[in-house]
Amino acid sequence: MEKIRWKKRKMDGSDLHGQNLEWGDFTAISFRSADFKKANLVNSRFRECDFTGADFRGANLRGADLRGCILCYADFREADIRLCALENADLTQAKMDETTQGYAMRCPETGAFVAYKKCVYDRIVQLLIPADAKRSSATGAACRCDKAKVLTIKSFDCRQEFDEAWSLVDENFVYRRGEWVYADAFTDDRWKDSTHGIHFWMTREEAMEY
Repeated sequence: MEKIRWKKRKMDGSDLHGQNLEWGDFTAISFRSADFKKANLVNSRFRECDFTGADFRGANLRGADLRGCILCYADFREADIRLCALENADLTQAKMDETTQGYAMRCPETGAFVAYKKCVYDRIVQLLIPADAKRSSATGAACRCDKAKVLTIKSFDCRQEFDEAWSLVDENFVYRRGEWVYADAFTDDRWKDSTHGIHFWMTREEAMEY
């Protein structure tokens, strides 16, 4: 299928119900009040697009890039927004609920819990995220927090234990068994995924696959 490319169009109120727009590339399109119900928007890229009041109910937006787009009053109920990039998007009064796949935070919103992260030399760090820690996740499996306690550091097969592990991103950030680690800063906006905070995963398997 040939990749769809649209640029500088006005498509307010368009009926795109059930349309296949997978891997599309859209720039400066006005989709105000457009009907995207049950549309396939997987991995599509939208730049400077206006979706005010658009209806995405039941649509598949998995992996779609909506960074910086206007999504005011858009309806995402029953839609799949997993791995959807929403950084700097205007989500004022956007409708999302428990039927929106990818909307609920991947990590617990309250209380303490255990999480995992991968470090250099394939060392897996087990972390205790305390109840008073700030925590966040966007639309994927990766999460962030502002502080954690290192419980264990083990090899992939759990046969070796270590006292230290170094971050894959910052070689000067060291995790030491039994010690607390603190992020240099924490970005409260949950839709900003790759930003300040200690990144972690909820399962050992997810951390190993990173």
